[in-house]
Amino acid sequence: MAYKLVCLPGDGTGPEVMREGMRVLQSVSEPLGIAWSTEEIPCGGKYFLEHGTRDWPEGSEEKCAAADLILLGAVGWPDPKGTGGPVTMHNGKMAGHSPVIGNRIRLNLYANVRPVKLYAGVQHRIHGAHKQVWEPGKVDIVFLRENTEGMYSQAGGKLAPGGRTDVAIDTRVITRRASEQIIRHAFELCRARPHGAPKDGKKRVTAIVKDNVLHGCQFFRDVFFEIGAEYPEIEKETAIVDAFTQWLLGQPEHYDVCVTTNMFGDIVTDLASVLQGGMGMAVGANVGREHGMFEPIHGSAPKHAGKDKVNPIAMILAVKEGLDWLGQRKHDEKLRRAAAAIEQAVVGILDAGKPLTYDIVGEAAAARCSEVGKAVSDRAKALL
Repeated sequence: MAYKLVCLPGDGTGPEVMREGMRVLQSVSEPLGIAWSTEEIPCGGKYFLEHGTRDWPEGSEEKCAAADLILLGAVGWPDPKGTGGPVTMHNGKMAGHSPVIGNRIRLNLYANVRPVKLYAGVQHRIHGAHKQVWEPGKVDIVFLRENTEGMYSQAGGKLAPGGRTDVAIDTRVITRRASEQIIRHAFELCRARPHGAPKDGKKRVTAIVKDNVLHGCQFFRDVFFEIGAEYPEIEKETAIVDAFTQWLLGQPEHYDVCVTTNMFGDIVTDLASVLQGGMGMAVGANVGREHGMFEPIHGSAPKHAGKDKVNPIAMILAVKEGLDWLGQRKHDEKLRRAAAAIEQAVVGILDAGKPLTYDIVGEAAAARCSEVGKAVSDRAKALL
């Protein structure tokens, strides 16, 4: 039996990192006899500019819904009108909305899971420089961001009498259903992790809120403690989001699993990526009860497109996360062995210090994106 795989390469550097992710996927699948029925679907800003009506082909929604696993590169392309922003469609949404936000909502990919882990051989990026303050293992956090509502609920709009926008309204929606499912997911993940926070070994879930001001956050906090009562062995705490940002950078070893609402999660996880060496190391898993879509979170980086320059490790680790998730769902140990081999190969390359891209080792010692992908692929295959 072949698993159904949908690949969404997207814009900019998305196709480049997807190519390396697929190279690694093939290298671990062949030795284990894992078969894939793969469909690549074009999508994003460039697709919209070429076709003029949609940001991906007709029928793409159904193909994603039928897939066992979805891999996403990146979407977003500069508006040729020179607005400074990305291409937008006639409905005002960014071209690339359908495969990203659309998939999250249609497939109820309610949990955006972002592991933030500092590997040996990688230095964090505070001050924009390569510095090492924490030992490897001292930064090992998983963030869970509610993925279907909040500020991205599409409640609101613009008033533009005479064609000029006078009022813009974005309404944050926080529901019990969505809060319960993301919070429960956080506690279950915390329970399943083999260790607690690096600082003290305690299993701990932190809810990131602004409950001193916002009604939605007060509600989210109350649901957090209601669900948390079912997990007496796990320590529960809240952190006000603005204070959390300083604590995150000052003492990341305190945190084990963190859970929050959609917009706060979007912001704090990008901040957290500096602790793991930057966006080139940062993975996003969009998962629900039946479907999963996995991506690097670095965006399409149009200025680097076509240069074979960017770091493919986030995409490669997204493949690893996808295999692990699917292996658990399907009770397929081969998939989980493949995932473990990918991570072990990445760790080996990082430990060796080469080949690595400019964001990890600087321009002078930088390898190409394709060289890193091939090295990880070869090492992962050898491990199997």
